[in-house]
Amino acid sequence: MSENKPLDGRIALVTGASKGIGAATAVALADAGAHVVLTARDVKLLEQVEDTIHERGGSATIAPLDLSESDGIPRLAAALAQRWDKLDIMVINAAYLPVLTPVTQIDPKQFSQALTVNVLATQALIAAFDPLLKRADHARVIGLTSSVGATPRAYWSAYGATKAAFDNLLETYASEVEKLGDIRVAILDPGATRTQMRARAYPGEDPATVKPPEDVAARIVALVQEDFPTAHRERA
Repeated sequence: MSENKPLDGRIALVTGASKGIGAATAVALADAGAHVVLTARDVKLLEQVEDTIHERGGSATIAPLDLSESDGIPRLAAALAQRWDKLDIMVINAAYLPVLTPVTQIDPKQFSQALTVNVLATQALIAAFDPLLKRADHARVIGLTSSVGATPRAYWSAYGATKAAFDNLLETYASEVEKLGDIRVAILDPGATRTQMRARAYPGEDPATVKPPEDVAARIVALVQEDFPTAHRERA
C-alpha cells in the first residue's frame, strides 16, 4: 500500500458501473489502486469504463450482469471466488427508477422491476458475497440510497418504498455481522447529482446546477478507507 495507491491489493465490486455514479466510482477506486469488478447490463458501456481505467493505469474486469435475473448474482459470486479468495469492497449502486406517479397510478410492471433490482437483488448480493467479505480484512459495503426512502415524497412512492427496504436490508445486515469480524456497512445518500436518472426525474433542471458524479465517487473512495461505525449513514 502506498500514499498514491491506498487501496492497492483490494478487490472491489461496483454494481451499475456502466455510467453515472457507478462508473465514476469504479474509476476512482481503480485510481486508488483497487482491482475493480464492473457490473451492469450494457457491455459496450462497461468496456468504455474499463478502457478508461486501463488508460489511467488502473486494473479492472468487466462482468456483465442483469440484476433482475435470479441466477446471475450467485454465478458472479462463484466466478469471483474462483479468481480471488476475498472481496474487500462492495458498492451497491445499481437502481431502477419507475415513472413518478401517485400511489394510485403506480405501474405494476415498473414497480415489480424496482422491487427486483433495488430490493431482491440487494439481498441476493449480500447473501452471495457475504463469505468473500468475511475473508477480507476491513471489508466495506457501501449502499447508495435516496432521501425518499427515509422521507416519503409525493409521486415518489414506488421508488421510495424500494429504497426504504434497501436501507433496512443494509442496516440489518450491519447489525448481524457487527461482532463477526470487521465488515463495516455504510449507507450513502448522494443527494442531487448529475446523472441520467436525475435528468429523468427532473427534466427541466439545468445539469450544471448539481454536482458531478465524480464528487460522490471521491467521497466513496475516502469512506472505504475510514473506520466508521457500522450502519453509518451520511449525505454526500
